[in-house]
Amino acid sequence: MSETAQREAIARLARSIFERGLTCGSSGNISVRLEDGWLMTPTGTSMGELDPARLSRLDAEGRLVSGDAPTKESFLHLAMYEQRPSAGAVVHLHSTHSVAVSCLADVDPANVLPPITAYYVMRIGVLPLVPYYPPGDLDLARAVREMASAHHAVLLANHGPVVAGTSLEDAVYATEELEEAARLFLMLRSMNTRFLTPAQVAELKTRRA
Repeated sequence: MSETAQREAIARLARSIFERGLTCGSSGNISVRLEDGWLMTPTGTSMGELDPARLSRLDAEGRLVSGDAPTKESFLHLAMYEQRPSAGAVVHLHSTHSVAVSCLADVDPANVLPPITAYYVMRIGVLPLVPYYPPGDLDLARAVREMASAHHAVLLANHGPVVAGTSLEDAVYATEELEEAARLFLMLRSMNTRFLTPAQVAELKTRRA
């Protein structure tokens, strides 16, 4: 896919995310890997109003070469790419239900959400919780980097998800699946729930592989 097509795809999917209420204001950011760097959504810009021509273009060292200044959370994206050579895109949202789950005190930090649905298992699998750090803190990038080699999706405590995918569409769809699973989890917390069994999870992982 050409860079022009990548720019247009970022703007189109970002608008869809915004219009469906998965992010608000100027929160959330998307990046795509290029052969010689990255495209990223700019800082302080609504994902519902992105101009493809003004997306931030970074070189292989992460330096801005054209477009507006990149998202202030670009370090989260670069940390994920550094540990996942196969990642073609990264999505970070402050989506309501995922953030709500990230604030709960009684979740398992090694795997925040149980295996609620088959699609969640296939698209996300295991979701570790990254300890809380203030936005922009470089220790947050370090914490993400430590987990990214083993996990393509992480949940930042009191913040939101960071999800890598082999393509832009793959990363967006996985992030949406995570948000839906978080919503279901919150709905079911007071109910006697039947989650997928370890054997069922293992079978799904085999099929996905």
